[in-house]
Amino acid sequence: MKRHCLALDLKDDPRLIEEYEYWHKAESGWPEIKKSILDAGITEMEIYRTGNRLLMIMETNEQYDETAKAASDAANPKVQEWEQLMWKFQQPLPWAKEGEKWVLMDRIFRL
Repeated sequence: MKRHCLALDLKDDPRLIEEYEYWHKAESGWPEIKKSILDAGITEMEIYRTGNRLLMIMETNEQYDETAKAASDAANPKVQEWEQLMWKFQQPLPWAKEGEKWVLMDRIFRL
């Protein structure tokens, strides 16, 4: 298993943040999105929030390939619909590359 930690900001609007959290509750999530995540080899995923900053922790198996996941997502209309909906709430980190949403974080400490 490999762990990936990524960061992203939400728009700093309490109403939008509340709606974003609504879409991430188990009963509100889209089953097609969960399936695309699991099919890619992502075995665990958690998202944490403080203020408008998000931290995503993903655990992946040996089949996970970031490039293949991106290609699969680009070809999946339901994933694209979800991404369009989520972009309503999200904003890139100031140091994100053009078109980049979630930014991979570097581990700087381990106990």
